[in-house]
Amino acid sequence: MLEARNAADFGVVWDTHGAEAVGWQALGEARRAPGGSAGRERVLDEVDGLLLRLLDRLPTLAAAADPWAVRARTFLAPTLERLQHATAAALVAGRYGVAGLRTVIADQEAPLARRYFAFLGLAELHPPQEWPVFARYLRPMAHHAFQGAAAEAARFYPGNEAAGKLVELFDAVRTDLHLRAFLSPRILESLYVLAAPDTVPFFRDLLTAGFTDQDPELCEVTRALVMVRRLTGRLEPNIKYAEISTAGVSASVDAAQQVFERGREVLNPVTLI
Repeated sequence: MLEARNAADFGVVWDTHGAEAVGWQALGEARRAPGGSAGRERVLDEVDGLLLRLLDRLPTLAAAADPWAVRARTFLAPTLERLQHATAAALVAGRYGVAGLRTVIADQEAPLARRYFAFLGLAELHPPQEWPVFARYLRPMAHHAFQGAAAEAARFYPGNEAAGKLVELFDAVRTDLHLRAFLSPRILESLYVLAAPDTVPFFRDLLTAGFTDQDPELCEVTRALVMVRRLTGRLEPNIKYAEISTAGVSASVDAAQQVFERGREVLNPVTLI
């Protein structure tokens, strides 16, 4: 891409190599690599430099009015910016650890995406003493991306009233359908991991007032069925299944629980525009 002569060349190379998917996959592996991985910081530093060079060159390539140029400045440039911010945040984590990430998060002058990826990096590390940082964003008026990362990080803090704060956040956004659709899977997955006995009334409410979906990860009622059974040992009446005693219902709940188990430690980045 550095050798591209115009936006069309740039776009063709981008598409041929699936650059966006490759970039995020590689960055995710680098972020999750053990701290002592040989060469990780050197590679991240090199990639950060390459991304900065691409971002410096792209405006010239995308200055024309042809469709390739429009696509480059409308879609590819923001994607590269997000990758660069995420890479820079990963570098901070490698070089300066938790203290460095907290400094970036607190910097109100830093680009929002840079602060968010630092916040996500802190969530992936989830140091025991950092719960107050995440708890601060479990409130209705916080930025949705930070809410989502904080809701996912809460699963790693079982002794800090995390479950109660997650339930409070869910109730606070319950009538905001867009925000609820975004936060609900993250909140409910963390509540699944925490498995707090005092959340039974909350999940019983979802059995009759939750949203349904074919995808178990998006279905509030399915999550409630799984949780009520985990916490009480039985399936209970709900709005999704008229007859809970049939073998098919139990099998569906079993399958959903297996899906939830696979995702219990997976954090899902969001796209900041």
